Amino acid sequence: MRKRVKGFGLILLIFVLALMTACSSSDETESGKKELTVVYRSPGSVDSLKNFFDSGVLDEFEKEHPDIDVKITPITASEGDYFSKVALQMKSAETAPDVVSEDTFMLNSDANAGYLDPLDDRIADWEEWDNIIENLKSGVTAEDGKVYGVPSTSDSRGLWYSKELFQEAGLPVPWEPKNWEEVLDAAITIKEKTDGVTPLFMQVGKANGEAVSMQTLEMLLYGTGDTLYDDSDKKWVVDSPGLLDSFRFISQVYDVEKVGPDFSVVMSGQSGNVAFQQLFPQKKLAIALDGSWNARNWAENGAAPIENVEEKIGFAPMPTQNGQEPGAITMSGGWAWAIPSKADMKEESWEFIQFLMEKDNSINRSLTDGNLNTRTDAVEVEEYVNRPFAKESQAYLENAQFRPANDKYPAVSTQLQTVVEAIATGKLTPEDAVQQYKAGVERVVGKENTKVAE
Repeated sequence: MRKRVKGFGLILLIFVLALMTACSSSDETESGKKELTVVYRSPGSVDSLKNFFDSGVLDEFEKEHPDIDVKITPITASEGDYFSKVALQMKSAETAPDVVSEDTFMLNSDANAGYLDPLDDRIADWEEWDNIIENLKSGVTAEDGKVYGVPSTSDSRGLWYSKELFQEAGLPVPWEPKNWEEVLDAAITIKEKTDGVTPLFMQVGKANGEAVSMQTLEMLLYGTGDTLYDDSDKKWVVDSPGLLDSFRFISQVYDVEKVGPDFSVVMSGQSGNVAFQQLFPQKKLAIALDGSWNARNWAENGAAPIENVEEKIGFAPMPTQNGQEPGAITMSGGWAWAIPSKADMKEESWEFIQFLMEKDNSINRSLTDGNLNTRTDAVEVEEYVNRPFAKESQAYLENAQFRPANDKYPAVSTQLQTVVEAIATGKLTPEDAVQQYKAGVERVVGKENTKVAE
């Protein structure tokens, strides 16, 4: 009996040693190379970033780094699910990737949670950092003043409009409204002079999440001169003239003038796809306040190709409320490459990020996925700037504003989405919406962290 125990103990010891060896070499492939894991969000069937990686760029990096195998591990999920899954991975050294694609929307929150490494020491010695658009650097700088990511894609927002419908309604083409009143007047004219057409699309259904906050409310609010958050005293602005005026504009569009889409469309989580893949190509939508990325829908290989698209559709800057300086406004977001704090191969991760952000690689990615490039010298590449709407979209970044670099922003944004939907459906007046928003934000951030603008 004792011999059996000793034999079993020996077998157990061998098993444990083998397991320890396997764990200690978990970052090595069968060939003995180190494995660099890269995580990003995949939208599913049309994965443009995967297409970029599959274009030979990984082979080039591995040729330059023969001791490394790059393992691309996309997460196919909605944005909300992606944020949750990535955070869960980064909590543990056993599961943390080496490189992660961070939405700048979540970067500050993940940095505050201790999931990301600051990159300040690395970028200090990286000459290419000077070639990143200066305005975009604030989008990857957290509340502690440190940089936690390298901007890899960007975007801008403005007013898409149907040139054909404008001409039919007697409206000017090209169209460059000088203030909100001119935007609303154009929508009213479309309603009066065309049949079966949606005059003005703005995201207001909370099923669309951050699109409601950023594409609609913040595009309005930051055009008034007011903001969501006061950086000087670190307080959330829960009541301001600009916030009330923004709520009133939404009410005018949806509840008063009724120039918005049917609620069956706008309350759907697929409203953006309906607007840009169906209504615009079918000439049933006149104006849409939305993002630059929508242009890829109409490309030859897009979801809804449109021939000679620039003859049929325009992209105008969103004016400030009364045309005050700087005259136009855009909110900008995008994605950034970051290094998890519990990554095993941080030096190699930084090498890979630098490689991806080299001029040729960075621009080739933009040509593949249709997003705006984050390098100042991208405008020197004809193939990039000659894409439909690229020049306009890139130019709007000059007036770009960014969401608050505060880890409470996602919770505040949820409060915005709720009240915006209620305003659009007529359940709340703009004045009541301000009070509900104020109460909601005080609840999630603490009353002591809020203020009323004077």
